[in-house]
Amino acid sequence: MLDFAAQYAAFQRRDPAWDGIVFVAVRTTGVYCRPVCRARTPLARNVRFYGSAASAERAGYRPCLRCRPEAAPFCPAWKGTRSTVERALALIEAGALDRGNVAALADRLGIGARHLSRLFDEHLDASPLQVALSLRVQRAKRLIDGSNLPIRVVAQRAGFSSARRMNAAFAKLYGRSPASLRRKAAAKHRDAMNLDGDLQWPGPTAPSAPNRNSR
Repeated sequence: MLDFAAQYAAFQRRDPAWDGIVFVAVRTTGVYCRPVCRARTPLARNVRFYGSAASAERAGYRPCLRCRPEAAPFCPAWKGTRSTVERALALIEAGALDRGNVAALADRLGIGARHLSRLFDEHLDASPLQVALSLRVQRAKRLIDGSNLPIRVVAQRAGFSSARRMNAAFAKLYGRSPASLRRKAAAKHRDAMNLDGDLQWPGPTAPSAPNRNSR
């Protein structure tokens, strides 16, 4: 694990090479971001770094609505040094914990559930279930931002067992409902469209008719 100074220096310069490798949490705001976030850089004493979105969320931080950490590339750090962790993450990404439990996932990997949890704690600082929930929320957030699907369909496609469970996850993480986030995204889109229209350069002015009384 790299030391704090190296991570903070990368954060200060908005280094894209770190995007998806570390997540930056700010104690004074309760928000975590991607290292490429354009928000003002907080003081070092207010910053903590996490190796996964799930571990930042477990610590009580909510995703930044500006840099959208759910849109970060799949974190290489999650793949760790063990092929077992990589295989488990691929299965979770494919929905293994949306339809089954940790014991069934561990059985598919040929190890015990307790050992799988230890590996996740070592490499990700989060449990398999926490990682699965984080991925569900990320899927749902992308669908909310990028589609007009009904909320219940978003919940189903994201891997939630019901819209109620998705609403509860969003309330805990974002402090608002999926529908509220969609309204906010739609309002931002309308504002951007209006701004584009206001900034358009006016076309050429039609020539005025000649004055018949002038000579």
